[in-house]
Amino acid sequence: MAVVVAMLRKPICSFSFPFFHLSSLIHTISSQNLLEQSIKSAIETKSYQQIADILSASKGTSQASNPFSFLSNFNQEHRTKITDEILQSFIPLRPRNRPQLAYAYLLSFTLQSSNPLPLSLAILQRTLRSGCTPVPQTHLLLSSVWLHQRKQPDHTVANMLLQMHSIGYNPDGGVCNYLISSLCKVDQYEEAVQVLRSMGGAGCVPDLDSFGSVIGLLCHLRKTKYIEVLMKEMVTKFRLSPRNEMLLKVLKSMRANKDVHEAVEMISYLEGMNIQIGFESYELVVEMCLESSLFVLAGKVVMRMTNRGFIPYIKVRQKVFEGLTAVGELEFAYILKSRFTELNS
Repeated sequence: MAVVVAMLRKPICSFSFPFFHLSSLIHTISSQNLLEQSIKSAIETKSYQQIADILSASKGTSQASNPFSFLSNFNQEHRTKITDEILQSFIPLRPRNRPQLAYAYLLSFTLQSSNPLPLSLAILQRTLRSGCTPVPQTHLLLSSVWLHQRKQPDHTVANMLLQMHSIGYNPDGGVCNYLISSLCKVDQYEEAVQVLRSMGGAGCVPDLDSFGSVIGLLCHLRKTKYIEVLMKEMVTKFRLSPRNEMLLKVLKSMRANKDVHEAVEMISYLEGMNIQIGFESYELVVEMCLESSLFVLAGKVVMRMTNRGFIPYIKVRQKVFEGLTAVGELEFAYILKSRFTELNS
C-alpha cells in the first residue's frame, strides 16, 4: 500500500516545477501581448509620445520579442512613415533620454529587418542627439548590415549615407563616427578608413573622434605605416591636432615595432606643423632611441625637448650623456649638459 501511495505522489511532485514554469511563461506572453497592444493603440491614435512612457513602465519585465515586431506587417513606406513620426514626436520630450528604451527597441528591430538602411541610420541619429547611448549589440548589428550592403554594386559609402535624404534626414558626424567605431569593433579598419575618407562626400567633416577610432585600432594592430599616413592626413588636410593620449598610443605602437626613426620623424613633422607635443611623448621617443643605442638621435630629440622647455628625467639624462661620451660625441654631450643647467636655474 505504501508503494502505491508513493507512486501516486510522484507525478504530482514532478509536475510542480513545470506548472510554475508554465505559469511564468503564460504571464510573460500575456505581458508581451499587452505591451504590443498598448504600443499599437498609441500608433493608431498617433499618441506617439505615450510610447516612451509605456516602455519605461515595462522596464524590468521580461520581453520574449521586440515590442515593435508587428511593424513588419506593414509595407516599407508605411513603416518608414510611422517610425519617422515616432522619432519626430520624441524630440520635444524632456528629459531628452526619456525615450531611450523606445530608441533601443526601434533600432534593434530596424537593423534586423529586411530593409535596414537608411532608416536605422535615422534612428541612430535621433538616439545620439538625445544623448542616449545605443546598447552594445548595436555595433555588431550595424557593422554587419553595413558590410552586407556595401557588397552590392554601386553602393559607395557616400551614396549609402546620402540615402538618408530620401526619408528626410541628413547624415552627420555623429552617425559617421558611430559607424566608424562599429566597424573598428569588428576589426574592419579598411572599411572604417573608407567611411572616414568619404565623409566629405556626404557633407560631413571628420573630427578627432573620427580619426581616433581608426588610429586606436591600427595602434592595437601595430600597423604603423598606415598610422603615419592617417596622422599626416588628419593634421595636414583637416587641421586637427592629435590629443596627447592619441599621440602616446601611436608612439607606443611604434615602440613595439621598434620603428625608432619613424617615431622621431613623427615628432619632427608635428613640430613643423606647430602641434603641441607633451613631455611624455618626447620622453618616450628618447627612451626608444636609447633602447636601440641611437645616442646621437636621442640627443637630438632631447635638444628638441629643451627647446620646448622640457627636461628629461635624471636617469634618462644620464643615459644620454653617457651614451654620447661613449661614442665620442663629447662636445654634443656637454652642450646638452649646459642646456639642462640653464633650464634648471
